[in-house]
Amino acid sequence: MIKQALLSVSDKSGILEFARELSQRGVRLLSTGGTAQLLRDGGLAVIEVADYTGFPEMLDGRVKTLHPRIHAGLLARRDLPEHQAAMDRAGFQGIDLVVVNLYPFVQTIQKAGCTLEEAIENIDIGGPAMVRSAAKNYAHVGVVTDPADYPALIAEMSAQGGHLTERTRFRLACRAYSHTAAYDGAISNYLTALQDDGTTAPFPSRLTEQWEQVQSLRYGENPHQSAAFYRDSRAVPGGLAAYRQIQGKELSYNNIADADAAWECVKTFADTACVIVKHANPCGVAIANDVATAYHLAFATDPTSAFGGIIAVNRPLDAAAAEAISQQFAEVIIAPEILPEAVAVFAKKTNLRVLEVPLAAGHNRYDLKRIGGGLLVQTPDLLNITADQLKVVTRRQPTPAELTDLLFASRVAKYVKSNAIVFCRAGQTLGVGAGQMSRVDSARIASIKAEHANLKLAQSVVASDAFFPFRDGVDVVVQAGAVAIIQPGGSVRDAEVIAAADEQNVAMVFTGARHFRH
Repeated sequence: MIKQALLSVSDKSGILEFARELSQRGVRLLSTGGTAQLLRDGGLAVIEVADYTGFPEMLDGRVKTLHPRIHAGLLARRDLPEHQAAMDRAGFQGIDLVVVNLYPFVQTIQKAGCTLEEAIENIDIGGPAMVRSAAKNYAHVGVVTDPADYPALIAEMSAQGGHLTERTRFRLACRAYSHTAAYDGAISNYLTALQDDGTTAPFPSRLTEQWEQVQSLRYGENPHQSAAFYRDSRAVPGGLAAYRQIQGKELSYNNIADADAAWECVKTFADTACVIVKHANPCGVAIANDVATAYHLAFATDPTSAFGGIIAVNRPLDAAAAEAISQQFAEVIIAPEILPEAVAVFAKKTNLRVLEVPLAAGHNRYDLKRIGGGLLVQTPDLLNITADQLKVVTRRQPTPAELTDLLFASRVAKYVKSNAIVFCRAGQTLGVGAGQMSRVDSARIASIKAEHANLKLAQSVVASDAFFPFRDGVDVVVQAGAVAIIQPGGSVRDAEVIAAADEQNVAMVFTGARHFRH
């Protein structure tokens, strides 16, 4: 039974309405500082914690709820007579509900020019202490750290005669400990990244991250592996994890991994684009004036590999595109919006997984890769090459049309597993060579792929994700029909490679930036 509640929140959204509902149910309200003032201004009777404990706030508010009357009220077990006797002797009362969210430490350190002193002053002490005390004693006390929980708790109290069920209290306690763990993790990440000279290192010496389980998956990459899908506790704008599934079977481990590869690639294009991914590699990419045309061109790159692939587009998906896609077998469709007429088309394919993902330019803070007993951490590859970054190194200059295609091909190659070679023409991939141990083999495979798809490589351009170590790769792509090449440069044999291009009257541009993808 909730008889007495302590409310002390930094995020005050919804707190007045929640407190009013509690008050109407006869709950006595305790509060601190700004929260207490807000409740009084809202016409509610509230007891200041300083009046309740008989001890005024001190040290500029650093000490206000750190008092035995507060923590005994939170930690006393109502089922133990000796606890109740101790409370009676001290003249203490139980606190049945704690509503706390913590000082905005993360928001503070994200502000430009934030000083260490400002960060330290936004480390909450009393709040986490109350949260942890209440959570430990969840059998008798409820603890709320998220304003989103207010409506459901009021509804439950209304249905349960003023009570919160033990199941709800346990769920709230779990969330509370996760909340304080994330809070402490953010503090640790910030402090352990600070250098002696006052600068901040790109990575903390102790990395603490937190994710929330979204889905228990049937299995992992293979049926004998267990798996689950987790979402970053801090929302990533435009990230695949924000997907809304319109229809279809449950996503698998491989579906999610491939869908992320397709979505990250298609997001980088300003033009209407379609990306088809199979086994984490783009097997067809195209830009066009409309989604249906972009899909047809992307599919034509490699119809064999596109069978059972993941299809992502960066525009609302309409009926024409849906009809085109429905002619072939696909595992997953992703778009920023699935228009109603497209939903009706896809409804005929009940197993097809159809996802909506908000289109935004957000990105993960870190890319993570587990190794045996360790973790590799890097910043994401956000570099997208632009025309002003190119250096023409051959006698022949690329034409404007070739230059546009070179930039397109480079953007695609960034998302192809290394070693990567990509043939393109007129905003369409023609052949993709991925993941080979030698670059010349990737070049050969890319040209073979084009041949199998009956696509001609004459007047095409080629992108390589890293430098050509020998001239043989250049010879292969030129013999296949390429007239312009984009690559990072930087090989000890650059002069030999450039000479090979000049011999064959091929334009070559250097980007100065490698895009290995493993």
